[in-house]
Amino acid sequence: MTTVLLVLLGLLAATVLLLAGLRDLALASNRRRALAEAVATADGRAGRTLVARLDRAVRATRPGRWLERQLMLAGMQDRPVVVVVAVALGAAAAVGWVLGAGLAPIFGLGGVGAFVLGIRAYIGRARERRREQFVAQMPELARVLSNATNAGLSIATALERASRELAAPAGPELARVASRMHFGASLHTAVAELEERLPSREVSVLVSTLVVSARSGGSLVSSLRDIADTLDERKEVRREVRTTLAQSTATGYLVIVLGIGLLFLLNLLQPGTVQAMTREFLGQAALVVGGALFVGGFVAIRRMTRFDG
Repeated sequence: MTTVLLVLLGLLAATVLLLAGLRDLALASNRRRALAEAVATADGRAGRTLVARLDRAVRATRPGRWLERQLMLAGMQDRPVVVVVAVALGAAAAVGWVLGAGLAPIFGLGGVGAFVLGIRAYIGRARERRREQFVAQMPELARVLSNATNAGLSIATALERASRELAAPAGPELARVASRMHFGASLHTAVAELEERLPSREVSVLVSTLVVSARSGGSLVSSLRDIADTLDERKEVRREVRTTLAQSTATGYLVIVLGIGLLFLLNLLQPGTVQAMTREFLGQAALVVGGALFVGGFVAIRRMTRFDG
């Protein structure tokens, strides 16, 4: 009798466990199905939009991949590549039409080419500005890393903590470094990629300090504090130099604006003058020499006011 009772209790317990397992399996299957449907719906909505399809097509090309990387380095990775291309082409066409209709057709073609170069220069300037912002955050970054390592944290953990405490662009960049290390990359590889994205002497010094400390040991805390103090002094010097050169930098851009403005003024006082100049040899020579002088003045001012410190 006792044996039969134990067998019945065992069967009852096995039945209860089986039903509980089947219930958990059904719930997990439902959650997995709901999640898959949600992802498929989101992908379907994204894939049905014309902009998304065009953006994927542009990113698949070599120029699209190059532009995507440039936007990422400039901190504009959230902008669709196809939208950037469309806006750039539309603006170039508008500038070319204004110059062609207001001056002469040849100036329309030159305006399109100059605008394309200007877009590339703008992206390059945005990348440079992002690098300067990162360098400006480096004293605070060095102090955060110094405090974290002084508390006994590893370099990888200190980088992850700094990525949460610092604002952009330092925070996202350090998050990329920490993510690369979590996926198996070495410290040297991860920080070398950071140096490649943000090339500067300050970043090189920080990267070298972290790599050397990780390889051979040493007082990382005192090194980071020294770096923070030095970067604070360099930050103040950079600010003073850029303030001093601000007027000269603006003058360089004003030279180009004056050159184009003079042509429009000449055409306004005597309509058709610029177009007539493009037909005569003396007029063509005058336009070429004048344009070369204005461009040369702009380049000379930019060279004299360039500061890489």
